[in-house]
Amino acid sequence: MSTTMAKPQGSSKVRYLILLMIFVITVINYADRSTLSLTGTTISHEFGLSPKELGVIFSAFGWAYAIGQIPGGWFLDRFGSKIVYGSSLFLWSLCTFCQGLIGNTFHFVSLIFTFFFFRFMLGLVESPAFPANSRVVATWFPTKERGLASSAFNSAQYFGTIIFAPIMGWLVTKYSWHYVYFFMGGLGFILVMIWAAVELNPLKNKRVSATELEHMRAGGALIDLDQKKPVVEQPKNKASQWEILKVLLTNRMLLGVYIGQYCITALSYFFITWFPIYLIKGRGMSIMEAGMVAAIPAICGFSGGMLGGIVSDILIRRGFSNTVARKIPFTLGMFFATTLVFCNFVDAKWVVIMLMAFAFFGKGLAAIGWAVIADTAPKEAIGLTGGVFNGLGNIAGIITPLVIGYIVDATGSFSGALYFVAAHSLLAMFSYLVIVGPIQRIQIKTGT
Repeated sequence: MSTTMAKPQGSSKVRYLILLMIFVITVINYADRSTLSLTGTTISHEFGLSPKELGVIFSAFGWAYAIGQIPGGWFLDRFGSKIVYGSSLFLWSLCTFCQGLIGNTFHFVSLIFTFFFFRFMLGLVESPAFPANSRVVATWFPTKERGLASSAFNSAQYFGTIIFAPIMGWLVTKYSWHYVYFFMGGLGFILVMIWAAVELNPLKNKRVSATELEHMRAGGALIDLDQKKPVVEQPKNKASQWEILKVLLTNRMLLGVYIGQYCITALSYFFITWFPIYLIKGRGMSIMEAGMVAAIPAICGFSGGMLGGIVSDILIRRGFSNTVARKIPFTLGMFFATTLVFCNFVDAKWVVIMLMAFAFFGKGLAAIGWAVIADTAPKEAIGLTGGVFNGLGNIAGIITPLVIGYIVDATGSFSGALYFVAAHSLLAMFSYLVIVGPIQRIQIKTGT
């Protein structure tokens, strides 16, 4: 297959620069969605919000994020990663910035409704982000490198906390909670301008050498995914989007993967919503202390995430199947994640942090779901598959904040919340070991 332009000779590693770009964007993505966890205590005190009311506001993001996944995936397949991801980045930065104006400029009907509205809109416009990441990885990376690449962007959630939790805590303490949103929104606007200069199509990227392009193609990278195809009459037996969607929702392997993603996402939402509040109200830390301490489990989660991808890719290079290479880090990591429940039986703050750190190391180790999607999604529906996967998984973003809010409101304690979160790790292990079965790419059978 010929490319659209002459490629430079020699070797290049442009795919890693592309990975760095989506990593940085994902860092901002997760930092933006976690802003309320660092500012929530101050906002609750200032406006008299109960834990149940705060849980409702936390859940707003999850409702919209889950709803937007399938449309977001369809838009990605229809218009490509460049346009859809860039638009998403601009809009979520705008929503983040606007939250800083609540209480001063914006006040619709009621304070709770206003916060809910902007958190809902934030979730809606962020929804294409992770399917876009998966699509970019499938485009740029061979199969044997996808574990590390997928773990890199997925681990950005922890890196965002490592960098920005202390900064957010300082901004709240030194100035006010409003400045957290102004600062994060402003960073997003800067990234939009950088993104505009990125060429996502490997066939058109002037920096990609012929050697790198051939390495990508030979290893299974879908390098022509965003290449415009000549307009021809579509075959009558081509599967429709609805037929593809039916396959994605009924395939046993994918159903097991979806359950695993739901469970690991429940742990993620505990971390990015209630965890700092748990440290403040449940363990008596100050906002500044919580901002600093929250970085410790995040560092361990990031380390576990990178290690999971590395181990998975090494296993593939040594001849193990995708099934073995993806399942080992996932099940082992989810087993480690169950240890957070032991926080209910200790009093020392440092022990609590160590248990949380080990649990989030395990959660990071298990975060290979996006690599599985890149390995298994039908070639004609990479974005849509990622949207279904992330949409069903992020139903946990609705349920987890609400359930924890009701538990804390009813009991005055976080003990039941930790049992609730830990149970998801056991369900995830069962799903991958019993339901998923062999991990392989799905072939869409066309009609006649």
